[in-house]
Amino acid sequence: VRLVESGGGLVQAGGSLRLSCAVSGSIFNIHDMAWYRQAPGKQRELVATITSGGSTGYADSVKGRFTISRDNLKSTVYLQMNSLKPEDTAVYYCNSDGSRVGGSYDNWGQGTQVTVSS
Repeated sequence: VRLVESGGGLVQAGGSLRLSCAVSGSIFNIHDMAWYRQAPGKQRELVATITSGGSTGYADSVKGRFTISRDNLKSTVYLQMNSLKPEDTAVYYCNSDGSRVGGSYDNWGQGTQVTVSS
């Protein structure tokens, strides 16, 4: 099972970016999907989650600015980030768990850099 993120980059404060994460491999079902981030010198933190049924959850720091969504037909999760702040600068990772050929999986993507300039 492979997760590949895209969409990171450099943006000015107040701008927007949309991250994507595509899941591929011998998958039966994708359960929960999530975005995490890790800033330099800090621990990785949960940003947003979405269940297979579409229920979402957000860190307080991004509520009202970020929106997580998923396209089950494309096995892809998205993170729309608006009103970006310099403190949103981090490497963003997607995570997914579910069932696959041979059992279950719980995998991470390689990360995509988001840099917000002031």
